[in-house]
Amino acid sequence: MASATGRPQRVGCTTVEERISPRVRSAADGQSRSDGASLRVGSVLLDRPFGQTDITVLRHAVTRALTHVALDSDRVHGYVLSINEIITNVVLHAGGTGRLVLRVEDDSVWCVVTDSGAGIPGDRLEEPQAPDGLDIGGRGLWLTHQLCDEVTTATGPIGTSIGLRMALEAVPDSSRNSRSADR
Repeated sequence: MASATGRPQRVGCTTVEERISPRVRSAADGQSRSDGASLRVGSVLLDRPFGQTDITVLRHAVTRALTHVALDSDRVHGYVLSINEIITNVVLHAGGTGRLVLRVEDDSVWCVVTDSGAGIPGDRLEEPQAPDGLDIGGRGLWLTHQLCDEVTTATGPIGTSIGLRMALEAVPDSSRNSRSADR
């Protein structure tokens, strides 16, 4: 997200660009897409700012971007739900706008959502507990912790960055599969 001066806004110690760009430029080939094409480690699948009117469109864009990674449909649905909960929290509780970056990193897909809100209150930073059945709201962060392989949070008075990691599945060796089919 750029400020009025056109420079990236700082959230925490580094910008998303500073964390991701060097890895993208120096990344080696590695991951395979489910369609057999090569997907570079460090590949940015989606990078976009969002606001209240973008939640549905962004959720569909994330779903489309995840067709290029090796995740089964249940994990894709859980991951998209987690991302949706985080971007909805940004819109409702952190000033209404943020930025989402979805990338492949090592053997995982990462989604980093940043905002420039006032930060998450300290009492909300502990690992979320399942909310009481009668509570209204409060399930998004808990659900995200249940569905993702890792959730990271960096927060302060100038914003929050939440990272959601989902491990990629091993792509089967096609030559081994074809050999077993010949038997």
